[in-house]
Amino acid sequence: MQVAVLGGKLQGVEAVYLAHKAGWQVILVDRDQTAPAVGMCDQFLQFDMLEKDKLRQLFNEVQFVIPALENKAALESIKQCALAAGVKTFYDPAAYQLSSSKIKSDRLFADLELPVPKPWPCGFPLTVKPSGASGSAHVYKIDNPRDFKELMRRLGNSEEWVIQEYLAGPSYSIEVVGCQGAYRTFQITELEMDDVYDCKRVLAPAELSPEKVQEFEDCALKIARAINLHGIMDVEVILHDHQLKVLEIDARLPSQTPTVVYKSTGINLLEVLWSDCAGKNEAIEAGQNRGAVYEHIKVAGKRLEVSGEHIMSGAGHLHIYEDFFGAEEAISNFSKDKAEWVATLMITGQDRNEAWARRCRVLQKIMKRYGINDYMDTRRLEIQ
Repeated sequence: MQVAVLGGKLQGVEAVYLAHKAGWQVILVDRDQTAPAVGMCDQFLQFDMLEKDKLRQLFNEVQFVIPALENKAALESIKQCALAAGVKTFYDPAAYQLSSSKIKSDRLFADLELPVPKPWPCGFPLTVKPSGASGSAHVYKIDNPRDFKELMRRLGNSEEWVIQEYLAGPSYSIEVVGCQGAYRTFQITELEMDDVYDCKRVLAPAELSPEKVQEFEDCALKIARAINLHGIMDVEVILHDHQLKVLEIDARLPSQTPTVVYKSTGINLLEVLWSDCAGKNEAIEAGQNRGAVYEHIKVAGKRLEVSGEHIMSGAGHLHIYEDFFGAEEAISNFSKDKAEWVATLMITGQDRNEAWARRCRVLQKIMKRYGINDYMDTRRLEIQ
C-alpha cells in the first residue's frame, strides 16, 4: 500500500517510521527539503499544502493520507482534497480546534468535572504556558510573586496564557483511537522531561497500579466521547499526591509515544487508524508488554547529553539505523565523520529493568567509542 505523509517535522518522523513498520510505501510532502523525515521516506515531494492541484494529483495515487503537521489552513486544505479524491484520512477539525487551545480544553475538563491543576489565583509555584502552543514551547515555572509580575509584564496579554498551580510528579500519556462513540485506549506510557519541560525519554510499560490504569483509561474515553472524536487523540496527566490530574489533550498523531507503544506491545497505531478509516474495526491482539526505553541524546565533542525532543528537530535529515551501538534501532543524523550528532535510541527488554540495563550499556559503548567523560542528564541518573 502507498500512503502520503504530509509534514516532515517530528510528527512526520513518527508517521514515516510507523508506516514503514506497517509495510507501506511512503510519499512525504513538505515545503522544506531539509525537514527531518525527508531522510526516511521512499519518495519526497516539495510543495506547499495549500497547492490543492498538487495535493489532488497526489491523492489519486495513494490509499491513505496521514496529516503530520499543525498548520490549520494546511490541514483544512488536506481534508478538502482528500474528500474530493475519495481517499481515507483522519483529521478531525472540531476536536483539533478544541485541543489546540489549552483555554478551551481546560473549560472542557471543568465541564466534565475531571481532576486538573488549580487555576490562577492559587499559591506558588505556578506553571505559565501559552494557550495555543504545542508541546513544551514557552512553558515557565514561576516561584514567587515578583517573578510572576515581571513575566506578566513581558508577556503582555495574560488572557492568551494558561496559569495554573505547578505540580510535581511523574507524567503519563495514553492514546485513544476511534469514531462515532466506539473508542479504544492503548498502552499507557511514562514521560520524563528535561529542564525546559520537553520530553526527553518515554518508558513502557508505565509503573501504575491497575486501579490508576483503569482510572486513566476511563478519563481518556470520557474526553473522547465528549468531543465526539474521529481519529486519534492523546491525553497527558501527572500523578500528584496519589491523584491523576489532566494536563492536556492533542487530537492529532502524537510524536514519540506511538512508537513506544509499538515497541512494547507490537500494536501499530497507524494500522489501527487505517482499519478504522476503512470501516474494518479489526480486533487488536497485543503481544507481551515488553520493557521499552525511547530516549533522545546529543553527542558533541567529549559530552553526551540526554535532552528533549527539540534536539531532533533542527538536525537535518534523519535516518533509521539498526543495531546502533547495541540499541535495536535509532533515528539519527549520525555519520562516522561527524563530531556532533543526535539520536533517538529505541531499546527493549523482557521488562523495564532489562530494557534500562541495555540502555545503560548502549550509552557506555558510545562514551567509550568517543572517549566521552562528560555525561549530562537533568535527572543525574547514573549509567550503571
